[in-house]
Amino acid sequence: MSTRTIAEGDRVLGKVALRIMPFLALLYFVNYLDRVNIGFAGPNGMNAELGMSATAFGFASGIFFLGYLTLEVPSNLALHRFGARRWLARIMITWGIIATVLAFVPNPTTLVIMRFLLGVAEAGFFPGIILYLTYWFPAAQRAKAVALFMAAVPVSSAIGATVSSLLIAHGHGVFGLSGWRFMFLVEGIPAILLAFATWFYLTDRPEQAKWLTEDERRWLTTELDNERKATEAEHHWPLRKALTHPRILGLAFVYFAIAYGLYALGFFLPTIIAGFGQEFGTKLSTVQAGLVTATPYVIAAVVMLFWARHGDRTRERKWHVALPMIVGGVAIPVALYLGNPYAAMVAVTVCAVGVCAALPTFWALPSTFLSGAAAAGGIALINSLGNISGFAAPYVTGWLKDVTGTQRTGLWVVGACMVAGACVALALGARPRSRR
Repeated sequence: MSTRTIAEGDRVLGKVALRIMPFLALLYFVNYLDRVNIGFAGPNGMNAELGMSATAFGFASGIFFLGYLTLEVPSNLALHRFGARRWLARIMITWGIIATVLAFVPNPTTLVIMRFLLGVAEAGFFPGIILYLTYWFPAAQRAKAVALFMAAVPVSSAIGATVSSLLIAHGHGVFGLSGWRFMFLVEGIPAILLAFATWFYLTDRPEQAKWLTEDERRWLTTELDNERKATEAEHHWPLRKALTHPRILGLAFVYFAIAYGLYALGFFLPTIIAGFGQEFGTKLSTVQAGLVTATPYVIAAVVMLFWARHGDRTRERKWHVALPMIVGGVAIPVALYLGNPYAAMVAVTVCAVGVCAALPTFWALPSTFLSGAAAAGGIALINSLGNISGFAAPYVTGWLKDVTGTQRTGLWVVGACMVAGACVALALGARPRSRR
């Protein structure tokens, strides 16, 4: 390609990114906050009010993902067939309604049921957007695009920690609700409102984008079509193969390991920080604890963007996934063995950086050999199987806390899982060999 063509392509992709990425990141911000805000509710009144142990809390946190994985693949295939704006809007209004109902659960059993239904409602949202990005960005720019989207994870964890803490602290008694109930109510409403915005704002495919000029639509459509045809010619993966191939299962395990670290931190970091009082004699208010919880994720968001950009520039994928997983996996188990809360937070921050840095480059891997319906099914299957960790991480971590009386054993399991996932990522490499 000539220098002029490359410059024009960069301009078009920049225009696409400016149009859709902030909106998608906002959607994921709300999505991620609604699935993990139970982590702030637990140590701030919910567990005491409902009479829940650490194991029961972990089970209620993780049951979301059992509901989530049941409909992941069919939901993504439906998005591929009916279009992103319609299907994402349907998902959002359903989960928004259930998220607000969580404010009124009377007992642990109802909480577990509603968390399961929340997972069913959200099924297909995340892999749907990963698939949607393949409709708009060529492979060489995809990790950076995924990083811009997934920056919502650390940002949601950072801002969400502060906002959730403020809602709990200052919402107690509003409408006669406990602080944690008020938080659930307020944080569920944005999903319902954004569902209507999604219907009117998103564009399903580049050829339908009236906000691009005719020449821009033609260039982007041609570029993506040529890349899709080249991928199908080199790696012919029909849907059935994408749902059964060992490589897909291997990638699912790698994602399981990354997500294990992500959700262990997301659900139990507020509890770990609350335990600093007993461990180190540190006293923090609810708002102060929220600000401390936010710190690792702010740093992780910055590192994630630079790491994904470096991966796109070098075109190297497997080490950009494995290395941060190894670093994060080694860092997290030692966090509670350190002699003061500052050193412990450094270790937690390194783990958060490792988890978040691995995520966007990982999601650039499946689309190197999947396209069309195979991409829809394969990406959904990877996300579905990988998100079993969303159940396993909080449940196992909570159970080990009850059995051993300390968070340390659970964090060792987190570290071991992440390192094992890194080894599998290195064994898989970046691209499979063609068998054609």
